[in-house]
Amino acid sequence: MDGRIKQSSEAAVLYEVVGEHIALVTINRPEARNAINPAVANELGAIIHQIENDDSIWVVVLTGAGDRAFCAGADLKAVSEGLLDQLFTPEGGFAGFVFAPRKKLWIGAINGFALAGGLEISLACDLLVASEKAVFGLPEVKRGLIALAGGVLRLPRALPRIIALEMIASGEPIDAARAYELGLVNKVVAPERCVEEAMALAVRICGNAPIAVRESLHIARQTFDLSEPELIDLCVEAGRRIVQTQDYREGPKAFVEKRTPNWVGR
Repeated sequence: MDGRIKQSSEAAVLYEVVGEHIALVTINRPEARNAINPAVANELGAIIHQIENDDSIWVVVLTGAGDRAFCAGADLKAVSEGLLDQLFTPEGGFAGFVFAPRKKLWIGAINGFALAGGLEISLACDLLVASEKAVFGLPEVKRGLIALAGGVLRLPRALPRIIALEMIASGEPIDAARAYELGLVNKVVAPERCVEEAMALAVRICGNAPIAVRESLHIARQTFDLSEPELIDLCVEAGRRIVQTQDYREGPKAFVEKRTPNWVGR
């Protein structure tokens, strides 16, 4: 691991390089259902910054420690102590993550409850693999709150509008099977296979050209926010950049030579 982040097994967020070009990030507060406190927000924000500046990491898997919860949202003990502002970072917002600018692809391995801010963190990921025991919900209105860390913005984009509005207004959760049926998650697996299946998906993605993946994501992530002419302009710009890369030349060459491409990421 890069020396810029000092860690121990007691760190609030664990970072590990687990395969070629793949990192595993784990919110490490299982005794508190991986709720977000100031330490998690600061450490997760720092890890995102490290990953974005590490050309060797192409895909990240994000999960929670233990088998009960991915993340139960904000740590209400920290909130009661007047530390609410410290659950946010200037660059990343809640948990240092939900609004953080990211070029790399993140896969959420949702190994249990993803409630309130936990669901908002899930919605900020690009892909989701869920345990059969996973539960997704925005219960904020039950507590007189609003899901302002992306929940009310992103859930109606991820689900049919009337389903999202029902979840937001009622505060009632859905289980993993329903989440899969509605297209919120990519796959539902046995609890013990959640991280493993997310890793397998990461490996498949890493078989593709990393610059092409990042450039494609850069456009696809903005399809709800920009007009079609603006998106076309992004496509033209991406095309100009990609043709200058070594990977652009390697892909067709490997196809003609009937071999696996040797991607270099530049």
